[in-house]
Amino acid sequence: MDEEPLGSIRTDDDTLREQAVEELRKRRELAGHILAYLTVNTFLVVIWYLTGAGFFWPAFPMFGWGIGLIFHAWDVLWPQPSETAVRATMDRIARRS
Repeated sequence: MDEEPLGSIRTDDDTLREQAVEELRKRRELAGHILAYLTVNTFLVVIWYLTGAGFFWPAFPMFGWGIGLIFHAWDVLWPQPSETAVRATMDRIARRS
């Protein structure tokens, strides 16, 4: 029988665990980023409202910070390339060389 050694199975499990922990850490950081965005911008809108509600200046930090938040969400939520896509790209690059 061709059985994999116990060490390689454990290594695969360790690698998967590390990837899972990293993904969960990134998602938690994104949740914290979203919470900070909502809290701070709500506070800015309240200040705007309490000071006379003239020109809506909170739009500037909301827009600027929102761009950063979108890129953060993209990084966390966009799926990583599949192994098939990585191999296909490696083959394409090798053919060019």
